[in-house]
Amino acid sequence: MAPPITLRGSDGIWMVNGPPTLGSRPDFPGETSSKTKVVVFSSDGTLLAWCNGDSVKVVKTPDYQQLWDLPHPKIWENYSVNQETQQGNANLHIYNMQTGKLLKSLIQKKQVNWDPVWTNDEEICCRNVNNELHFFENNDFDSIKTKLHMQKVSSFALAVSGPPYYVAGYVPGSKGQPSFIRLYKYPNFGGQQAAIANRSFYKAEDVKMLWNNAGTALLALTSTELSDQSYYGDQGLHYMNINGDACLVPRSKNGPIYNIAWSPKSTEFCVVYGFMPAKATLYNMKTEPIFDFGTGPRNCCFYNPQGNILCLAGFGNLRGNLEFWDVKQKRQITQTQSPDTTSFEWCPDGEHILTSTCSPRLRVANGYRVWHYTGTLLQQVLLEQNHELWETAWQPAPKGAYPERPIKYGVVQAPVDLNKKAYRPPQARGTEASVKLHEYEAASDPTKKLNPGEESKAASKNKKKREARKAKSAQEDGPAETEATASVPGRPSLSDLGRPQLTGDPEVDKKIKNINKKLTAIQKLKEQQQAGKQLEKNQLDKLKTEESLLKELKDLKIT
Repeated sequence: MAPPITLRGSDGIWMVNGPPTLGSRPDFPGETSSKTKVVVFSSDGTLLAWCNGDSVKVVKTPDYQQLWDLPHPKIWENYSVNQETQQGNANLHIYNMQTGKLLKSLIQKKQVNWDPVWTNDEEICCRNVNNELHFFENNDFDSIKTKLHMQKVSSFALAVSGPPYYVAGYVPGSKGQPSFIRLYKYPNFGGQQAAIANRSFYKAEDVKMLWNNAGTALLALTSTELSDQSYYGDQGLHYMNINGDACLVPRSKNGPIYNIAWSPKSTEFCVVYGFMPAKATLYNMKTEPIFDFGTGPRNCCFYNPQGNILCLAGFGNLRGNLEFWDVKQKRQITQTQSPDTTSFEWCPDGEHILTSTCSPRLRVANGYRVWHYTGTLLQQVLLEQNHELWETAWQPAPKGAYPERPIKYGVVQAPVDLNKKAYRPPQARGTEASVKLHEYEAASDPTKKLNPGEESKAASKNKKKREARKAKSAQEDGPAETEATASVPGRPSLSDLGRPQLTGDPEVDKKIKNINKKLTAIQKLKEQQQAGKQLEKNQLDKLKTEESLLKELKDLKIT
């Protein structure tokens, strides 16, 4: 049985059951305040907390007994200065959720990259303070265990697995110097040689760093807002690992990088990139492409928690396309659509999906849908008019609660029709659509070797395109002769006109080509006239020039 779903909106907080027993969950007390700004679960789903504008409430699951009611009307407090003492007021408060005890109140001036980060075992906590990273152990915030000094450090990424523990720090470039990311093993921070990996680069106004679950490798997406080549700016995807390797991840198509995702198994990662239709590629831990999903209308990728299914999706200005792939077999399971989706989340069981339409991204048709990865729509709930949905989330589950299960194949029709017909102008309605905006590339395995004489699908497709172009070109340049265009003694045929005999003199050859072009046009007009078409006066005048043109060719010694 799947865990329940928590929803937050203009009506407060409420909860519904997950599949297969879909429906309301009456034992959850809920929250009716429309001022509820945030709701969050603990990583194992055993605790649930929210802020209703008056205080922060913490309950335990599944009985929903209240543990604590903390006197904080806001989750985020801006930095302020006491007018009497001229000292900063503490605006970062850390509590022990088991005892409700306030562990420490700290001053935090930054509005971005301010939040402390814990490892999964909560043995290490790191926070960014000015030009230093401060580390605490065993939740003892009265003393700083160690510091990592990086001049003008902007952000950091702590690998949450371990021990051993690893951390990456990013320093933006200035005065012509490049930006760089350095990897360290905790707590070995002393000396210039302490960094176990280093990667420097230019053109980086913003950096997003993402560790894999095992804490052995890091992906860093660098970007700039403006670029001479692209509306999306310049982007680069860098790979680093704890063995000291660092490189740029190769891409086979130009364009922006929309999304990156590590496999929960920490053995591979997926990248969605390139101008639309976007390409999606699977890479191994050596940054080698191991599977190409082809191109399609997608800009997101999501692994299920078990790592055996990958969803490629297209949201935002795309129509909500969903492709589900068997990662091991490199085979598509099914494809469907969830229009107007603003949020996507895998269920902890690895089989169900939650898509939702939330405000303020979209203020109409707010609601949520529950799917099975085979394409079956299990439930669709739309809120009443003037009611908004702000957030949806599955309740997390402890690690190992849902083991990996065999994948089912076969497209299952959704019981609710979600597909919207594309707009077509009135004059085109009632006819078949024949215009393709894009030619999509099929999926392929770059590691698969072909047998001698065997062509890849892409090569075969390109060969057919080339042959079609040649046939079209031959038809336009040298049409076959008919009775109306057959050779007449003393006159060149239409096919001969398409292949004029040149003399080698540039001036003479230029005249020959112009005359042949005019004679070809005359032959086509004669065809139309014999077919019964009424010619215009200027076209009839052209026919009268045929004798003079032939004479001019003869004078140029063309027979």
